[in-house]
Amino acid sequence: MADKHDILSVLKEVQNGALAPEDALLRLKLAPFEDLGYAKVDYHRAVRQGVPEVIYGQSKTREQTAGILESMRKRDCTNILVTRIEQDVADYLSERFPLHYEPLARLAVAMPKQVEGRGSIVVATGGTSDMGVAEEAAITAETLGNHVIRLYDVGVAGLHRLLSNLEPLMSARVVIVVAGMEGALASVVGGLVDCPVIAVPTSVGYGASFGGMSALLSMLNSCASGVSVVNIDNGFGAGFLASRINQMEGIKE
Repeated sequence: MADKHDILSVLKEVQNGALAPEDALLRLKLAPFEDLGYAKVDYHRAVRQGVPEVIYGQSKTREQTAGILESMRKRDCTNILVTRIEQDVADYLSERFPLHYEPLARLAVAMPKQVEGRGSIVVATGGTSDMGVAEEAAITAETLGNHVIRLYDVGVAGLHRLLSNLEPLMSARVVIVVAGMEGALASVVGGLVDCPVIAVPTSVGYGASFGGMSALLSMLNSCASGVSVVNIDNGFGAGFLASRINQMEGIKE
């Protein structure tokens, strides 16, 4: 059972008399999850959240990741995100599944399916070094059916670069700001736009940045209203949350 639309079709078949209630019950019983021993694959994730289960690839063996993907493929899942994997794992998986891999983001989309982008999410970075995390956010949002605009290397060391992109910023439904060092870009953007800003601190910076802690604390202490903060280097979390905001009811196609 791939998603909530499949469940709705089952219920309509029962309503129309094309499917016996007992047969419908059997089909729905197969939906919740499958125990692979090393993972319990949640097939109802798409029903509850509208998105198939995301596979966190780091610390999993490539065989475990492939096993999870195979179980999801049997249930006709598409656009499955596999996060935090290296090139060798992506190569292994691509021999077994249709797969698009972005090495900068360390992110793969298995069983990719074209989706139409909706609304407008802007992903902005303080510097080029933040692009890996930013691409994780951007690709996540695009895979979930959002239109994404990238504004990279527009940090506070040269504010004219940011100010030359006011039109896409002002037109966005949500902005993701990805920055390391002191993380000041989130406050600047938060003071310019009228939409939610999701700040992503990165581990980019010299010693006193403490692996992203300086940027995290700076973003948490932002005086700009409407700025929320996710964990250090959590591009996926920012992209997912931005998708939720962008696709809230009332959005114009």
